[in-house]
Amino acid sequence: MLHIIPTPIGNLADITYRAVSLLQTVDLILAEDTRTSSVLLNHYQIRKPLSPYHQHNEHKITAHLVSQLSAGMQIALLTDAGTPGISDPAFLLVRACVEAGVPVECLPGPTAFVPALVNSGLPLDRFCFEGFLPLKKGRHTLLTCLSTEERTMVFYESPMRLVKTLEQMAGYFGAERPCSVSRELTKKFEETRRGTLVEVAAYFREKGVKGEIVIVVGGAAAVRARGKKTDEDE
Repeated sequence: MLHIIPTPIGNLADITYRAVSLLQTVDLILAEDTRTSSVLLNHYQIRKPLSPYHQHNEHKITAHLVSQLSAGMQIALLTDAGTPGISDPAFLLVRACVEAGVPVECLPGPTAFVPALVNSGLPLDRFCFEGFLPLKKGRHTLLTCLSTEERTMVFYESPMRLVKTLEQMAGYFGAERPCSVSRELTKKFEETRRGTLVEVAAYFREKGVKGEIVIVVGGAAAVRARGKKTDEDE
């Protein structure tokens, strides 16, 4: 069986008892970065064979891993942080296992966009996860399409591109579109900044940006609702 195991996005205590127990019993642990995963495994005194599995080698080794799984191996897949497959490697291996009839289970656990979405103060009943925006090709098309998206939108972004991305979103979605930016979730310097796209961009432009970033942007429906409320107040 292939076991998909979410790992802490910052605080090492944010891992389930079941995940630790399972990692202690599998035959092999696949890790996006073995150095990063070793910190977690050493913290919980887990001593199991560790092998790299990332976007640069997944196409080459997936078939071999499926053969090992088909022969009876128990393999766990980790990424650097969060749930494998959410903007991290996992899809190719899971698909290959499903096609080969190899059982796959995914444990519940940490995913960065969930706490960022919940504490954003924006509607939670319907949302879409977009992950990282394209850097160049397709970026304009996607942002144009999302400008009319009704649901709350969730994005991942690097600290180096955060301000530029917020400014671009203001241009496509409107300067007054509400947003929330969370960084360093579960870590010592965790921070969430809420406001309009222009306000939050200005804040981080002045302060500077460090850490892992999640952007939550209100959908077009949220803008209309805000305008309607303002009209009623008047």
